[in-house]
Amino acid sequence: MESIGVLMICPMNGYLEQELEKRFSLLRLWTAPQKSGFLDTHKNSIRAVVGYATAGADAQMIEALPKLEIVASFSVGVDKIDLGKCKEKGIRVTNTPDVLTDDVADLAIGLMLAVLRKLCESDRYVRSGKWKRGEFRLSRKFTGKSVGIIGLGRIGMAIAKRAEAFSCPISYYTRSQKSDVNYKYYPSVVELASNCQILVVACALTEETRHIINREVIDALGPEGVLINVGRGPHVDEPELVSALVEGRLGGAGLDVFEHEPEVPEKLFELENVVLLPHVGSGTVETRQAMADLVIGNLEAHFLNKPLLTPVV
Repeated sequence: MESIGVLMICPMNGYLEQELEKRFSLLRLWTAPQKSGFLDTHKNSIRAVVGYATAGADAQMIEALPKLEIVASFSVGVDKIDLGKCKEKGIRVTNTPDVLTDDVADLAIGLMLAVLRKLCESDRYVRSGKWKRGEFRLSRKFTGKSVGIIGLGRIGMAIAKRAEAFSCPISYYTRSQKSDVNYKYYPSVVELASNCQILVVACALTEETRHIINREVIDALGPEGVLINVGRGPHVDEPELVSALVEGRLGGAGLDVFEHEPEVPEKLFELENVVLLPHVGSGTVETRQAMADLVIGNLEAHFLNKPLLTPVV
């Protein structure tokens, strides 16, 4: 397989890069000063693309690579891949589900605790020496808070199970009610937000879920409510979120993703009721290696004419 051209879109993971280089003819798009020229030069040798949560294969790239057979995403989300174009051209698509579920769910709970118990603010309080001048202000309890989850797939269910351990009542919104769970179902996001204290975004990003968190939902969640986003940045209407936090119409937010990553609205930096993370939901050594192994396993399966491990298309 050493002669098979594999295009890596951007830097993702050192282990993945090393393992791809051992097995294939690896091309690194981010090192090219002129990307369209680079693609044109190598268009007849590139048979696979390895994408990421922030960069995949759009229609323009797919059209530019006539020999492309498979797009393997180093993420569970595939919103940066033109799935319609891939189906049209018979290009296979894979992702990395399951292996990152625990880490993302753990982080969601961590964000809930960090926002409600003011963990980051407390840390800064100690480091700045302010503790010597007086006690830190009181925070809010997490145990028993009602948690509403948008998207009850693998990650949503894992978040629900963890929140249950904190005696949190669970409710959810999905496109249709699930028959195999006992959690309270709400047929709209606004109804869900109106009936929970913590609202968690854990669904896939599609055209239907883009800006699923809008002003109406934020106002329904209210000045005591907390928004947690471990999905994708565009799930949230970011200017509306910022204004709600600044104006006090929303109680707080824990955000691992942003609409225009790595750009983050500077107004959020000034707020103490917001915890900001640089899209690290799956960012542990163990999980990133498992994700890399899954990418490599899917590529090897494809080129050996074996069933794909985690097919999307």
